[in-house]
Amino acid sequence: MGWRARWRRFERSTKWEAGKALSKGLKTTIAILTAMVVLGLITLPGLREAVQRLRNTPRTEEQARREVMQEPISTPTDVQAKAQMFWLSTASANLLEPTVISLPLSADPVLRSKQLLIALIARAPAPEKRTLPAEANLLAFYIQPDGTAIADFSDEIASGMPSGILSEQLAVESIAQTLGANGTGIRQLKILVHGQGAETLAGHLDLYGLFPVPSPLGAAAPAPAKATASGKTPAAGGIVRTKPARSAPNNAEPGRQAPH
Repeated sequence: MGWRARWRRFERSTKWEAGKALSKGLKTTIAILTAMVVLGLITLPGLREAVQRLRNTPRTEEQARREVMQEPISTPTDVQAKAQMFWLSTASANLLEPTVISLPLSADPVLRSKQLLIALIARAPAPEKRTLPAEANLLAFYIQPDGTAIADFSDEIASGMPSGILSEQLAVESIAQTLGANGTGIRQLKILVHGQGAETLAGHLDLYGLFPVPSPLGAAAPAPAKATASGKTPAAGGIVRTKPARSAPNNAEPGRQAPH
């Protein structure tokens, strides 16, 4: 056999081995891809469920985050006291009722008021008794020399509030009565939303003016909400607050006296 014949035989042998190796590698690759597709089909329902859970949980996690964001205020003059908080009544969602809780309260009226309002949001005993949205935060609080308090809340106090005149009235009255019942010395209340004077709370309750803060004696006996002659429903405590007296400008600021 000549060298040419031997060379051709060597080439045929080499090509056959290469083709055999390529075929084996291709089969292995196809087998791996097939296994991955099968595995994907098996795990796809689980992945869908996981994605669905992720879509459904951000609200709950965000709500929990907001509830712990506003840490309780602690001051050197704090004394553990029985604080009277006004949440919705268990007997009727149209009423406020006082609930006594143990709370560290500062001797400083401003800090004391902040502690009360933070607790009013964060320590509601049950969701059905809540008067303010769980997502709301107290951004700032001031008391002017004439006894006018300015409470500045985050946007969620409006966006998270159930729309309706009664729910909005009860929300404001729960703030006013809680402040009045716990010795803050506040006479009237101005509510801001993210530093601005809002026209309404959630579309119904006028926030332009000032809300009276009852004295401790007056705050202890909330009355049922009844329709008035004008057809408006007063908030718990018997105070009609559908159109507050326009006794303060829309951009009331701390330290600025409200006109009388």
